[in-house]
Order: sequence, then structure tokens, then C-alpha cells
Amino acid sequence: MEAKKSKHRKDAMTKAAVVSDVIAGRPQKRLFIGMLSLTSVCMALVLFLIWYIGVPGLAAIQPWLPTLLGIVFTAMILLAFFGIFNMVLAVSGWPYLPVLQKQTYELINALFPFAVYLGHIFGIKRRRLEGSFIAVSNLLFRRRKIRVPADKLLVVTPHCLQLAICPHKITRDPHNCKRCGRCDIGALVTLADEMGFHFFVATGGTLARQIVYKTRPKAVLAIACERDLMSGIQDVYPLPAVGVLNIRPNGPCYNTHVDMALVRAQLEEIILPGTSGQRGGR
Repeated sequence: MEAKKSKHRKDAMTKAAVVSDVIAGRPQKRLFIGMLSLTSVCMALVLFLIWYIGVPGLAAIQPWLPTLLGIVFTAMILLAFFGIFNMVLAVSGWPYLPVLQKQTYELINALFPFAVYLGHIFGIKRRRLEGSFIAVSNLLFRRRKIRVPADKLLVVTPHCLQLAICPHKITRDPHNCKRCGRCDIGALVTLADEMGFHFFVATGGTLARQIVYKTRPKAVLAIACERDLMSGIQDVYPLPAVGVLNIRPNGPCYNTHVDMALVRAQLEEIILPGTSGQRGGR
């Protein structure tokens, strides 16, 4: 029993550390960039090996095929490393090329599964890599200094933020919440009424995408776990999105919470001054 309690305490401390790092944008971002760079190096070696083994057969078909394949593989490798270098410039505060962000996200989509595998070899959990990606993505969001009117901002949360035993259905209309104070949904509804942004509770990625399509925002603030935030930020691109990690004292997907002070601070950074309260929350 004592060992079980100790494990729960250790898990809670790990979650708190991940949330703290993502909020502060601390060394977490270096972890993701480092693993992505290592993955790119490994993929470059694999491509070279494929090219080297295939040279005799390709040359037998057409003498110029090995050269053509070598040029294609070299271009792929250079593009990957340039995307990572561009990301490093961005998170370091140096001038960078925002137009390459789309290619960077595509690179992440392609290489992240391999980065997870390499991370496992080095004892790095998937959650830490996903948290590191969120830290990098949030930093890129801030570098772009994105500010939008309140009625053009969408805030999306998972349904696990609602108290599990609550009988009120809020996934279609959060204002069905009675604001009893037993979960954070009521506080978010009140904040939406006060500041004027769109607020919805989603049961999954499909509904979240429907909400984005319906409201057509200019920016998104998402509250979720590492996995859902990472996939959501990539799904809505090129729509700018910032992520806030939820807090899971009871484990994943059950009676989760969010740091409301952090949410308000993020909203105040995104919403254009003088536009709050224009919608009335609906």
C-alpha cells in the first residue's frame, strides 16, 4: 500500500513538473528540438544506407538514377535540418522565417513517431516530448505577437474538465452549467461572459474541428493533456493556437482542472485591448 501511495506521489510530482515547464517555457523546448535533431540525423543515415545499397541496381536500370535519387534524398535531409535550424532561431529569440512554420509542423508530424521511439531508448517518456512540443509551439505563438478581437478567439476545453457526476449537458452549450463551483467549467463560462470570447467544451477531436469550422476564429486557446494539445495544434494549423495543460489530480480524463490565473493571463496576451466583453460570451 505504501509503495502504491509513493508511486501516486511521484506521478503527481512529474505531472506538476511538466505543467510548470510548459508554462514557463523552460528547458523542455530544448528536449524536443534535441530529439527531433537526433531523429533527423538517424533518418539521414537510413536514407544514405538505402541509397548506397540501391546504387548498383539503379545504375543497371539507368546510369543517372543513383544521382537523381541522391539529389532527392539530399534535398529532403537539408530541408529537415533547415526546418529544425529555423525552429532553433525562433525559440532563441533570433530572426527566423515564419513562412516555414507549415513545413516545420509537417516535419514534426513525419518524425515525431521516430522521436518517441528514440526517446524510449534514452528513457524519455512520450508525455515529456509532447509537453516539450507544446512549450516550443507556445513560444512560436508568442514570437508572432498574435492579438485578435475577443469575438475572434475560440477557447476549447475537454469534457473531463466537468465534474464527472454533474447531470448538466454542456458540450453543445456551456451556459447550461449552473456554476456551482465544483469544477472549472463555471469559472470559464464566467470568464467568457466577461471577456467576450467563444467558449466550447468538446468531447473529442471531431467535435473540436466542427467547432473551429463553425466559429471561424482567428486564434485558438486549447486546454487539454499533452497528447490532445499536440494533435489539436497540428490539426488547426495554419490557424494560430496556444495550449494550456490541464491538471490531473485524479488521473487522465477524469475530473481534471486548469490553472485559471494562467488561462486569464494567456487570454489577456491574445485579446486586443478594448475588445473584451463585446460578445457577451455567446
